[in-house]
Amino acid sequence: METRKVCFDLPLEAFSALRKTPDEFTNDMRLAAAVKWFEMGLISQEKASGIAGMCREDFLMELSKFNVSPFQYSAEEVLQEAGYE
Repeated sequence: METRKVCFDLPLEAFSALRKTPDEFTNDMRLAAAVKWFEMGLISQEKASGIAGMCREDFLMELSKFNVSPFQYSAEEVLQEAGYE
């Protein structure tokens, strides 16, 4: 997979407030962004797990920590598509 480095400045207080090293902070930001974009329906599980830097199974396990469903369809949408509504 081809990658591109993205850099931006953060205040030092950001690391101490969360008690994270810069590497831990970066990993948390990647995961949080991937979870949010997945939750919004902008990206698939596969793309989200790649952004988060983990395998799909691990990404799906992380979703529960954010109270995000691994399914991108509501129960009503599934029932409607299956012809029950």
